[in-house]
Amino acid sequence: MKKVRKAVFPAAGLGTRFLPATKAQPKEMLPLVDKPIIQYVIEEAVASGLTRIIIVTGRGKNAIEDHFDVSAELERLLQERGKTELLEQVRAISSMITVSYVRQGETLGLGHAVLMAKDLVGDEPFAVMLGDDIIDNVVPCMKQMVEVFEKHQGPVVAVQRVPRDEISAYGVIDGQPEGDGGRVYRIRDMVEKPNAAEAPSDLAIIGRYILTPDIFEALERTPRDAAGEIQLTNGLRALATKRPLFGYRFEGVRHDAGNKLGFLKATVEFALKRQDLGGPFREYLKSLKL
Repeated sequence: MKKVRKAVFPAAGLGTRFLPATKAQPKEMLPLVDKPIIQYVIEEAVASGLTRIIIVTGRGKNAIEDHFDVSAELERLLQERGKTELLEQVRAISSMITVSYVRQGETLGLGHAVLMAKDLVGDEPFAVMLGDDIIDNVVPCMKQMVEVFEKHQGPVVAVQRVPRDEISAYGVIDGQPEGDGGRVYRIRDMVEKPNAAEAPSDLAIIGRYILTPDIFEALERTPRDAAGEIQLTNGLRALATKRPLFGYRFEGVRHDAGNKLGFLKATVEFALKRQDLGGPFREYLKSLKL
């Protein structure tokens, strides 16, 4: 089995949950403290040993490309003003990884977004990483998953235990524990957004995947759902009839930056961890009359 080198980032969504902030800018560029959401996830990919990034974009997403491109004017200005620390940070963004882009003309579901990357992925395993999910851990979540993939030689889906009253917002796996570690499951079935009474488990699918190229054929055969979208979960269900699939209950704290409350919580926690901001910000929070 080839090594995982590439990661696909679906980023063509309209970000309607963050309107009006996302009317003229991508939701992926909303800042957590002083870095856009998508940069956190790409840094996770880099720290996990992935060397090629494929971002699936759409109309109005030019800011993403600009962010990861070289900004000669800004670099020159920072250099002239002697702001070397900021200059190093700006240069690091454009030099940390090779980025390619593909356009998704219509936002027709996560499965459709993955299909858009087929030609750039080629005949090798690849990661899919959703910018809405920020996962904080000493060992990056994707690095944990790469190790599981290399051991079990099959597609891996990140999962997390979720309270039953929230389970209907997620894809859910029906899995059997695999091995002695207690974190890997052999997937028997997957259900997209079941109600609590019908959910096969409390193991919800989170926005990290390692997939094999046969997923593309499965997605091409996957019928659209009632909303006209191609769901990745349905493509994986079809693939599971032909090869073993695995769920991995990752180690780390997951922040759902795809909704306003989760975004605010992530902002607070990341700010508190900063050496330059944590102390003063903590004192400010203590001073609030809550």
